[in-house]
Amino acid sequence: MKILYGTTNQAKLNIMKPVAEALNFELIGLNNLNKPLPNVDESGKDPLENAKIKARTYYEAFGLPVFSCDSGLYFDGLEERLQPMTHVRRINGRDLSDDEMTEYYAELSKTHGGKLIGRYRNAICFIADEHTEFSSMDDSLSSKPFILSSVPHPKKVKGFPLDRLSIDIKSGKYYYDMEASAVKNLAVEQGLTAFFKNALSEIHSKR
Repeated sequence: MKILYGTTNQAKLNIMKPVAEALNFELIGLNNLNKPLPNVDESGKDPLENAKIKARTYYEAFGLPVFSCDSGLYFDGLEERLQPMTHVRRINGRDLSDDEMTEYYAELSKTHGGKLIGRYRNAICFIADEHTEFSSMDDSLSSKPFILSSVPHPKKVKGFPLDRLSIDIKSGKYYYDMEASAVKNLAVEQGLTAFFKNALSEIHSKR
């Protein structure tokens, strides 16, 4: 089965490749289609609503089995009006650049003691056909907690500005100073694998 991942972000596609390989489905991204992309109104109140909006928009546009993901950032003890939730990049009504994001969140951490504890809650929606849809925002899809530092790491990776501020709780090291295998969030990968395994099994059982 060929499944479209509703993203143009190659890094996100790379994260999903092990899941696709483990379950033997072909993974493609929006850039592989070479077609105009529809506008997506990500107005959902939480990551799950946004994942559903995106998946339905892309399914209606391209008619392919498609899944979309969305995430929200949540910090322990932070008042609700300051919680990023699904608006991680959009602050005070405008989208921030990578550098602006790093500066904003570094200052947010600084004003709260320099060690905010955060986690990403992730959601997914998979539409196999017009009658078959699966979605989840289970805790198994959430990232492990991390420390948001007020001091950015000098390394930059385009599209992932908050990684410069992310510190592993157990080791106290910036993620960028750790081995990739130690940083990799196996729990999320396992949660995604279980989600698709159950969905594909149900689809095949109906055929």
